[in-house]
Amino acid sequence: MAVLIAVLGAAVLHAVWNAMAHGVPDRLAGFALLGLSSGLCGLVAVSVTGLPPANTWPYIVASVLIHLAYYGGLLASYQLGQFSQVYPLARGTSPWVVAVIAIVVLHQQPVPLELAGVLLISVGLIALVFIGGRPSRRQSPALLAAFGTGLTIAAYTVVDGVAVHKLPLATYMGWVFMLQGLIVPLAVFCWRGTGFLTQERRHVYAGLGGGLVSMVAYGLVLWAQQRGTLASIAALRETSIIFGAIIGALFFGERFGPKRAIAAAVVVAGIVLISTQ
Repeated sequence: MAVLIAVLGAAVLHAVWNAMAHGVPDRLAGFALLGLSSGLCGLVAVSVTGLPPANTWPYIVASVLIHLAYYGGLLASYQLGQFSQVYPLARGTSPWVVAVIAIVVLHQQPVPLELAGVLLISVGLIALVFIGGRPSRRQSPALLAAFGTGLTIAAYTVVDGVAVHKLPLATYMGWVFMLQGLIVPLAVFCWRGTGFLTQERRHVYAGLGGGLVSMVAYGLVLWAQQRGTLASIAALRETSIIFGAIIGALFFGERFGPKRAIAAAVVVAGIVLISTQ
């Protein structure tokens, strides 16, 4: 139950920081500000925890590179397609891919009801892609980008799930956030100069605050990965889409609608199945 509460809490926080980032009109600047705040926090953490064990560097480097690919895929998806379709596809792809890898490669064996819960959550999330109508052929690049982004989510989920059993959580989080966090604003600075800092004050605060919230959400997930199976945690984590839709309806005037309610009910059914294990 503690793992369930932690991951659902992380899902809520994930939806919150995405909503905060969504509030920054310049999305690239928003990602740079997110990276800046989380990278500086990571820098503070590594100054306390010190160097990780030498044999864990491959996990840290792999996670950083995959996260950078994830950010690139997410930006491409947002530029090519509609948020309401590409985001659910990216997040809904991850759970079942993680489940396959966990079973085939890592030899984790979720019980049948737990696996059924993972599949229900994936189905409910991907159903959100089709609520706005059947995607057209011209939307194919956006959907391919979103699917590729989903694969990167699955990849860093598996890498993180293995790494947290090999070194202290604070050490791993600190190095991953410092490296990936500071690379993003540095790259944006090289491309656009200090322009990403010249946003309205409220947008700067939203971007920097979103980075802090994302760190807390990520930390909760890593803590849960030390105690639960990867497949169920990956599925529960992606319920952030449902929480994001609720936030959109409450604060941004976006329509939730009966179809989204049905998809949300399917996701809740999946959560119930996982929570009974």
